[in-house]
Amino acid sequence: MDGITLYSKIIFWIGLFVVFYTYMGYGIVMFFFVKVKRLFKGRRKTGDVDYQPEVSFVVPCYNEAEVIESKIKNSIELDYPKDKLKIIFITDGSNDGTPEIVKHYESILLLHEDQRGGKSAAENRAMKHVTSPIVIFSDANTILPKQTIKEIVKHYADPLTGAVSGEKRIMSKEAENASSAGEGVYWKYESFLKRMDSEMSTIVGAAGELFSFRKELFTDLETDTILDDFMLSMRIAEKGYRVVYEPNAYALETASASVREELKRKVRICAGGWQSMSRLVSAMNPFKDFWLAFQFISHRVLRWSITPVLLLLMLPANGLLFFEHYIYQIIFSAQVLFYISAMIGWYLANRELRVKLLFIPYYFFIMNYAVFAGFIRFVKGDQSAAWERSKRGAVIS
Repeated sequence: MDGITLYSKIIFWIGLFVVFYTYMGYGIVMFFFVKVKRLFKGRRKTGDVDYQPEVSFVVPCYNEAEVIESKIKNSIELDYPKDKLKIIFITDGSNDGTPEIVKHYESILLLHEDQRGGKSAAENRAMKHVTSPIVIFSDANTILPKQTIKEIVKHYADPLTGAVSGEKRIMSKEAENASSAGEGVYWKYESFLKRMDSEMSTIVGAAGELFSFRKELFTDLETDTILDDFMLSMRIAEKGYRVVYEPNAYALETASASVREELKRKVRICAGGWQSMSRLVSAMNPFKDFWLAFQFISHRVLRWSITPVLLLLMLPANGLLFFEHYIYQIIFSAQVLFYISAMIGWYLANRELRVKLLFIPYYFFIMNYAVFAGFIRFVKGDQSAAWERSKRGAVIS
């Protein structure tokens, strides 16, 4: 066996294992672990529905005039005792009339500065006006079911619960574009993984669309933080508290208007992923907290770092091994078919032709491409922490 063949086999088999584990295997492993845990300890308690502490509901906004009325109406109609709920909208930097709209509602505390400092800076400032023990952050372009707050706060009856994340759901349409088809499938699988993570130990990264935490555990975020929700939830987990996932508290959001808009969002997330990994090195230490390190590396770090690189290397390595065995021929053909499907999905998306089956590989390709683009932005320091809005469909009230 010559050197090229040997190295090709090493790259191929390591790549195949890591790629499979990252996107499929981890879910299988966690499902098995959770089943075993249930055999010995039963299911985790779902919280105390009678526990109703004071809550601050905070909505950071930047130029959300198109959807802000729907969000205000939805927030006011949330089913929670009004004497225990404080609603805060922070609109720093908005210049499209968003603050003026919020001003019309006396039941809402408006915080506004003309200067745009980014979401993390806005959240740090908003927290100075919070006096309640529980805080909930929610994005302006989402709609929440009425029982959301009750579903979230019931978990805080457990003193070991430090944060609770809701579920992100994509509003589906009969005629989906590439972005909505791919994003919808992605979030359904991601929700499954989060349910497994939560029941086993803790989730590793909350959904910023709907995220809550104990006020006492909040520490100001660096103002250049890109993924504020992720960093805050991970730092709470590092303190030894559980970050719980509650799928009955969900945020409805339309998909990005196009794959181009979704790519812009994904690149920002991946740049934030690299930044987060550089600041959460201790969370990868299995000797400090084994389960947190195992989940963080398996669920996040691999996706944001080595797995896309191995995907890139697998195809040429597999090609060099094509005549070695029929197994290599089958897998090479499957890889080529996948990338052809992604290219056809790209072609159809650009012509607004909808074939959902082909949009999924296209979305997967875009997701992994964003890791490389995000890394370049992170290294060059080009990714701003300020809001970088992606165009989405109108929120349905």
